[in-house]
Amino acid sequence: MGSQTPKHFDVRKIAIIGAGPSGLTAAKYLTAQGAFDSIVIFEQQSEVGGVWNYSPRPSQILHVPQTSAFCPPDPPLRSRGTPPVFPSPMYEVLHTNIPRSLMQFSDLAFPSDSLIFPTREHVQEYLVTYAQDIRHLIRFSAQVQDVRLRQVDGRDQWYVDVLALGTGEVTTATYDAVVVASGHFSVTCIPEIKGLVSFHEAHPRIVTHSKLYRTSAAFVDKKVIVVGNSASGLDISSQISRVCRKPLLLSVRTATPPTYSAFIGAEELPEIEEFLVEERGVRFRDGRIEKDIDAVVFATGYLFTFPFLTSFKPPLVTDGRRVYGTYKHLFSIDHPTIVFPGLPIKVVPFAVSESQAAVCSRVWANELPLPSRDEMRRWEEEEAEKRGPKFHFWPKGGDGAYINSVYDWIAKSGTKGKVPPRWDGELLWERQVCFDAKLEFEIKGCGARSLGELGFEYQPEKIGSDGRDDSSLL
Repeated sequence: MGSQTPKHFDVRKIAIIGAGPSGLTAAKYLTAQGAFDSIVIFEQQSEVGGVWNYSPRPSQILHVPQTSAFCPPDPPLRSRGTPPVFPSPMYEVLHTNIPRSLMQFSDLAFPSDSLIFPTREHVQEYLVTYAQDIRHLIRFSAQVQDVRLRQVDGRDQWYVDVLALGTGEVTTATYDAVVVASGHFSVTCIPEIKGLVSFHEAHPRIVTHSKLYRTSAAFVDKKVIVVGNSASGLDISSQISRVCRKPLLLSVRTATPPTYSAFIGAEELPEIEEFLVEERGVRFRDGRIEKDIDAVVFATGYLFTFPFLTSFKPPLVTDGRRVYGTYKHLFSIDHPTIVFPGLPIKVVPFAVSESQAAVCSRVWANELPLPSRDEMRRWEEEEAEKRGPKFHFWPKGGDGAYINSVYDWIAKSGTKGKVPPRWDGELLWERQVCFDAKLEFEIKGCGARSLGELGFEYQPEKIGSDGRDDSSLL
């Protein structure tokens, strides 16, 4: 491909895969740019929302263990007379772990009387409202099956095969650019652990994954182990611990903050080293054995996967832990006419997706330049050396720094298009306190409508103006 990136893009037709938050923001910014002839969004569900589009019935598929990113996607659930539904990992009682003022898009506020940490229902309603002015661009119940690259007169052309789920018809169209906003909560990650396969075969109803969790009803009076203490692991643990046999056992790699651990009421233990079939139990890394286990819930996350991009060379994913060949967690280095918004982990997703959309819409409109391919590869190599296996995990403060750097970059360049968000000192402060505030929200019964009700008051002198923690992401 050479060392240089194209100095001039000729992007007219754009396909967006997915009508979740990242896909919707991409459509908004690309439309506002006014430089493209055609924008279409393919969404396999019958409504917008992506991961927030709740399905009461969970997936019927569970692979134990699950370590391959190339696992076929789950088939949809079907009911007579209704469109097919692809189960999301959302559970019944769920509040955001980010205050609504940070969660919202820059051009649409949550209702002022909303809970400070909105419910999943309110977030879904919010996304439906946000999508109203671009809804005409969306083809619902349309599943992208394959995306193939062809070089035509030295230009990238993307051939996209789409299955109409209602009729079974497959159509193919060509696009100049593709936004891959298909989400990353599909293929579960369940690690290989000694004895797990035999244990699951002998006791097939015990092991599950947080993707299949909906309510705590199945865990009443049961002896339960939850594996993992990320946001979903802690949230699910707090729900199960209210009904299960005390104490709930929480298996972790790194210690949970004491205040959260005390709230959950769990007994924290190290990683599981072995599953014991006869004892229906486990041995932990410190040698402790627990027998007669009724349920093990793996809250161990998901693998990156793109089942419709299998012909991409070199491959985008190997073990599913990161997406290879990307610049700034967004552009394909070799083919910058395809982008992957939503890769960053441990960020405020809606605002970051707006910043990413602002960048790619201006790059494709030739308003902002990309570095040479050599420079982009060098950035990826340096980032990989620094981050290691957690390539897409952004450091504390990384999202605020990125959001404000994009705003400043675009403002200084004087380019056309929709203005991306900027976090002022108060929003940067909210980002710093949101973990503690969410815990206080839970302790006080999930009814607060402001941070002030939870005892958090903004003090400008205690935070810097930019929130920066790591400039390598900018």
